Amino acid sequence: MTDSSDLEKSNSHSIDSPSNDSWRVFRVISELVEGFEKMTSIGPSVSIFGSARLPPTSPHYALAVDVAKHITLKGFAIITGGGPGIMEAANKGAQMASGKSCGLAIDLPFEAKANDFIDIKYNLSFRYFFIRKVMFIRYAQGYVFLPGGVGTLDELFEALTLIQTKKIHGFPIYLMGKDYWVGLIDWIKGVVLKEGCISESDLDLFKITDDPEEVANGIERHFQRNKFQRNF
Repeated sequence: MTDSSDLEKSNSHSIDSPSNDSWRVFRVISELVEGFEKMTSIGPSVSIFGSARLPPTSPHYALAVDVAKHITLKGFAIITGGGPGIMEAANKGAQMASGKSCGLAIDLPFEAKANDFIDIKYNLSFRYFFIRKVMFIRYAQGYVFLPGGVGTLDELFEALTLIQTKKIHGFPIYLMGKDYWVGLIDWIKGVVLKEGCISESDLDLFKITDDPEEVANGIERHFQRNKFQRNF
């Protein structure tokens, strides 16, 4: 018969115990394998990022729907973080254009469930942020960023870093919602570049536009020229 001391000893050696970090490898591998198995059939895709907190009444929501539709009509699947706000708008635009709509959800306090515009086949949920990021990057032929918070900025600068350091194939990065980004870009040019912390050529890694057609055409041209379907 198991007594309480045995249970305490068992719990002390659970996978969440710091002494058993090596066991986490299996959880990580499992999540990677599941993600790759579900995503491998999605084909050339574009990842769209933006705030989960912006309502459907926001002009940025409408812009996300529009750009997703334009990109989808070029034959690309749309990948988002699966939540509400800009992510929902992009998935909605993909479905409106009868394209593949993928959501890579993660358990967050302000994102209770995945949005309603994700294809069942491509509705994934992740425990680890870094594995979710792998899926965003691996299948992307381009990144589109609309106004967002810390998570959006994190994805933006990680993508720029990976391209700058040639860890992945370069792909187009577009910032949409010009007024939202102008302050950040002014700071990058006026402080970061001026201090010599980046090169002038690094500013060519992204473009700012509010024209959905320009974004879709640019991503299509890049893909036709390079034909990259996997980034690593």
